[in-house]
Amino acid sequence: MAFKLIQATQTRPGTTILIDGVACIVKSNDISKTGRHGHAKCRIEAVSVLDGKKKVFLTGGHDKLECPMISKKKAQVLSVIEEKVSIMDLESYETIELPIPKELKSEIKDGDQVEYWDVEGTKVIKRKMWDGNKIRDKIRQCWKKT
Repeated sequence: MAFKLIQATQTRPGTTILIDGVACIVKSNDISKTGRHGHAKCRIEAVSVLDGKKKVFLTGGHDKLECPMISKKKAQVLSVIEEKVSIMDLESYETIELPIPKELKSEIKDGDQVEYWDVEGTKVIKRKMWDGNKIRDKIRQCWKKT
């Protein structure tokens, strides 16, 4: 597993960290300083990359947190079967079968391009890529109307 270590006080909104072995994106980091001989405490709120669940925890400011390496890749949808989709990576041409996220279930069809993330060996589809030809055609239609 490839990751780097950062201090809890260095986490900013948008930073990805591991909480209980799950990759999460930091939404807020409240740093409070205690008395004369105390240490800073951090209250970190984060959302899981894989399932979207909110996680809140308290840690010391000098504690080290793991930042996972996330690989963002593009793939083409080969087939959609019920709750799963078969995709082909556009760089390595390997085929992968992944579950379809609920928010993308109605949008993904055969032949579409999607972006998927590889988070510490777990792959998840994050979004549908827009087709450049369709966008160009819509722009042309708008210009013809005016």
